[in-house]
Amino acid sequence: MFSRILIANRGEIAVRIIRAAHDLGIEAVAVYSTADKDSKHVKMADQAICIGGPAPAESYLNISRIIAAAEIANVDAIHPGYGFLAENAHFAEVCRSCNIEFIGPSVEAMRLLGDKVQCKQLAIKNKVPTSPGSKGKIDPDAEADAVKIAKEIGYPVIIKAAAGGGGRGMRVAHNDMSLRSGIKAARQEAEAAFGDGTVYLEKFIEHARHVEVQVLGDQHGNVIHLYERDCTMQRRKQKLIEESPCPVITQDEREKICKAAVRLCKSAGYYSAGTVEFLMSSDKTFYLMEVNTRVQVEHPVTEMVTGVDILKEQIRIAAGEKLSYTQKQIKQKGHAIEVRINAEDPAKNFTPCAGTIEHFDAPGGPGVRVDTHCHSGYRIPPNYDSMIAKLIVHQPTRDETIATLKRALREFKIDPIKTTIPLHADLARNGNFVSNDIDINFVERLLGM
Repeated sequence: MFSRILIANRGEIAVRIIRAAHDLGIEAVAVYSTADKDSKHVKMADQAICIGGPAPAESYLNISRIIAAAEIANVDAIHPGYGFLAENAHFAEVCRSCNIEFIGPSVEAMRLLGDKVQCKQLAIKNKVPTSPGSKGKIDPDAEADAVKIAKEIGYPVIIKAAAGGGGRGMRVAHNDMSLRSGIKAARQEAEAAFGDGTVYLEKFIEHARHVEVQVLGDQHGNVIHLYERDCTMQRRKQKLIEESPCPVITQDEREKICKAAVRLCKSAGYYSAGTVEFLMSSDKTFYLMEVNTRVQVEHPVTEMVTGVDILKEQIRIAAGEKLSYTQKQIKQKGHAIEVRINAEDPAKNFTPCAGTIEHFDAPGGPGVRVDTHCHSGYRIPPNYDSMIAKLIVHQPTRDETIATLKRALREFKIDPIKTTIPLHADLARNGNFVSNDIDINFVERLLGM
């Protein structure tokens, strides 16, 4: 087991990793930008090193400065968390070339599964369902071919970036004209976001749900699933509410989607924590969307229903240990829901709200968990993602979980900062959400977007 690890991240995930490390008897080293000098992860760590200014490129995205900090602190491994460099295969390669273990999958698996076109081809080979679309990447000089493909599979189609995710480099086209303009816009956005403007086409699944499977694999060839999460409540491809189990699938459908996820990851030689994401059509047919080769924001809902500490397993796997569980030992118990609390003003088109939190009062009680790096007096910097907390609730049934969610949201006070708490309170009371009559565009229709 490692004796000291560095966390190449900030915010609530850095706090979460430090806690997992300390539980395993491992020292934790934090890195921070000048904007985060008073942050919770800095105070909790055994050692903290400033790596640059507030801009991500000067700090959390600066590979050379992170490696220098790791060498100064003499760490055994680096945990990237999520976002920033978490799915950057080059960063993983640099870590290992410096004899520092990267707490994540192999470079080869990251590159294979991170390229959506190669991932889709691997899925087809291993009989994992994929949606109809282009067999490979769209040639920049062959838009006529793209139009031909779109007509063959039928409009609407979705244009996707081959690299990256999070809804960037993605456009829906309903005709030839919007396809041509959409390809250009998607390429430009993907190039800016990921440094790779490659795109491909797929059939757009209307009225779809987003269902993903949490997997864990070790370096000894063992891969298991921790069942599924439903992430259908989204806004502009950004998840708002996640829950487990998915409330609309049967046990037989659950087994099929989970086995497909394991099959795909095994075929890639995958180890560490990862998530295989699917779109599910209204007739319950599911199609591979992408694989995230890292821990997810929504991992706590899976932890609550399975009792597995995913972060500790990730660290153990990176240290070369076998999985602590067999597939037969993994059971779903009860129901869990997570909502992301963002410092945004929903009334002003979700404008980010930086500033000082004067009063922070988190909810508690049975079945309530809050993952956050915030507190009264904390100053939210304007330089990073606006998520400031995650509220996770867990009860024996979905109805009881929703009731606890409503209660916890009433208790949650973050003043005077505008947050998404009131939006979540409205969504928790919404009849369509309660009755599971939603799809991935539900929130946008509800808000008139």
